[in-house]
Amino acid sequence: MSSWKEGQINLQSDTQTRPTPRMREVIAAADVGDEQYGHDPSVNQLCQETAELLGKEAAVFLPSGTMCNEIALLVHCRPGDEIYAHRTAHILISEAGGPAALAGVQVYPIDGPRGQYSAEALQAGIQPQSRYTPTARLVLVEQTSNGGGGTVWPLELVRQVADTAREKGLHLHMDGARLMNAVVASGTSAEEFSAPFDSVWLDFTKGLGCPIGAVLAGSADFIHEAWKWKQRIGGAMRQAGMMAAACSYALRHHVDRLAEDHENARRFAAIVSQCDGLQLDPEPVETNLVFLDIAGTGLAAGEVRARLEAESINISEPAPTRLRVCTHLDVSREQVETAAHAFVNIVNDLR
Repeated sequence: MSSWKEGQINLQSDTQTRPTPRMREVIAAADVGDEQYGHDPSVNQLCQETAELLGKEAAVFLPSGTMCNEIALLVHCRPGDEIYAHRTAHILISEAGGPAALAGVQVYPIDGPRGQYSAEALQAGIQPQSRYTPTARLVLVEQTSNGGGGTVWPLELVRQVADTAREKGLHLHMDGARLMNAVVASGTSAEEFSAPFDSVWLDFTKGLGCPIGAVLAGSADFIHEAWKWKQRIGGAMRQAGMMAAACSYALRHHVDRLAEDHENARRFAAIVSQCDGLQLDPEPVETNLVFLDIAGTGLAAGEVRARLEAESINISEPAPTRLRVCTHLDVSREQVETAAHAFVNIVNDLR
C-alpha cells in the first residue's frame, strides 16, 4: 500500500484525509487539560456540541469509531447475548471479532439490499426467546452503509426497524461513521436520524477530515457506564483537547462541504460508466462512495488498481472483481475527473 506522496490522487478512503492548514492552527492553539478528570475545556465543549447535535443527554470523546461500537456493546449487552446487524456491517466484518472477543456477544447477520434490512427481516431473525436461545439484546444500524455502497438509510425505514426492536424490548445502537454524509445527502437532521437510538456515535476522521476521534452519545447513565469501559480498555486520554478542537472546527466548517464529495463521486461514476462491462453497484451513487463491479470487463480488480497506482492514483479493492472509490476533502473535482479518465483508459488498454 502506497504512502501519500505529493501529486498523488488518493481515492482509497476518506480516512486518508489530512488536517487542513486552518485545522492545524486550531490544534496548535487548543485549550487543554486532563480529560480524564473533566479538566479539558476543548473536550468538554466537543462532547456538549455533539450531544446537542444528536439530541442526547451526554457524550464521551473516544479515539476511534470502532471503540465507540465496542463500548456500546459492552454497556448494552451481557456475554451470551445476541445482536442484530446487516451482513455487511462494520461491526461484523471490520472489527477483528471484537463483539465476541470483548463483549462475548454473537452477531446475527441480516440480509437486505444496499446494506439495509427491513423491519420484517429483523422480525424474522429474532428467535422466539427461551432458555435455549441467546438473549436478544441489541439492534444496530450503520449510517451510511459502507458495505451497501454509501447508501443512506431512509428515516422511515429507520423508524420501522426501531419500532420492531422496541416491540421486542431491544436496545438500539447507531454506527454513525458517516452520519453527516447521510444528513447532507438526505436533508434529514442528525437529531432526527438519532432519535430512535439509545446510543449513537459520530466519526470525525472520515469526511470531516480530523486526524483522530469519535464521540459516543446517549443518556447520562449510558455515558457514565461508557466511561468505565473507556478506562478499562485504554481509551482514556490526557490533553486530548488538541484533537477535540479539530473536531469542533470540523463541525463548523466541514459538514456542508460534504455535498461536494457527493457530487464528485457522481461525476466519477458518470465518466467510468462508459466502460463496457462495468456496473455501478449500487446505482445510483448516493454519497461519497462509488463501488465498481468489473466482472463484465473480464479484468481482475488487482490489475486495474495496480495500473492506477503506477499513475499515482489510489483506490481500494474490496473483492477480486470489485473496486471502491471514495471522494473526500483532499481531492478536487479536477483530480476526480483525471482519475476517472485514467480508469477508463486503463480498462480499455488492458482489454
